[in-house]
Amino acid sequence: MTSKPHLLIVDGMALLFRSFFASAAMGHYIRLEDGTPTNGVQGFARHVLTAQSLMKPTHLAVCWDMGAQTFRNELFDGYKANRPAPPEEMHPQFDMAKEVSELIGWQNFGEVGMEADDTIGSMVEKWKEDAEITIISGDKDLLQLLNPNTKIAFTKKGYTEYDVYTESRFKEEYEIEPYQFADVKAFMGDSSDGYPGVKGIGPKTALQLIQNFGSIDGVLSNIDALKPAQRTKINEHVEMLKLSHQLAKISRDVPIQAQLDELLINDYSTQTIDTLQQKGLTLIAKHAKSLYSLV
Repeated sequence: MTSKPHLLIVDGMALLFRSFFASAAMGHYIRLEDGTPTNGVQGFARHVLTAQSLMKPTHLAVCWDMGAQTFRNELFDGYKANRPAPPEEMHPQFDMAKEVSELIGWQNFGEVGMEADDTIGSMVEKWKEDAEITIISGDKDLLQLLNPNTKIAFTKKGYTEYDVYTESRFKEEYEIEPYQFADVKAFMGDSSDGYPGVKGIGPKTALQLIQNFGSIDGVLSNIDALKPAQRTKINEHVEMLKLSHQLAKISRDVPIQAQLDELLINDYSTQTIDTLQQKGLTLIAKHAKSLYSLV
């Protein structure tokens, strides 16, 4: 009996931003000869190379946001409206990151109008029976994607430390099913994404409501069983509650135009490393050499 493939799905934008701000805080932009900053790109690539060496996937995909506007902005004007624009030094690194990813041999995925989360969710839906899946991200919204064959490695420290969630760990900690996490988020809202949920209901109460009643519809069907203050808050914000659920729920129907075997990881060649070096991406080249014993 052969073991299943191990697919590593990387939240590219999450690692790119994380790498950029970690080094930009110290003023390290690691510029090319023409002055183009590369700190986020080089950190992103080194992070993925290290993750590959640690987690030993057989297949790999990198998922990206494709522009700031998504279907969620059409649903709610305030979605992510409170987020500051990316620093100027990041602007050239968005396309560069995808180019470097492709150069190294990783496949990029993303759909205009959708977020990377939706592409990741659609990959999980497509291949959850065919592969063991590990997702690398810093985004807790992805907890709703957990299943018996899928775990999430949340970035923690540096390139090597992760907080890993399995379906069993999630169920033990939250006492709900992963898919119900979007209902919890709908009640509590998300300040970083800019949607309010139900004003006055925090994470603890939101979780208790879903533990007790199973879903938003379950809560609304049993509204008379709630404390008067909770009942009032929810009744005043029913429409925003339902809208927040649409915003919190990850889509799983983005078309993934690839077969699993197309994501097979090939050995890295010295030619690839030389190309990285020639392009001035010396930190990636050195990192790959040290991890994969390339001369």
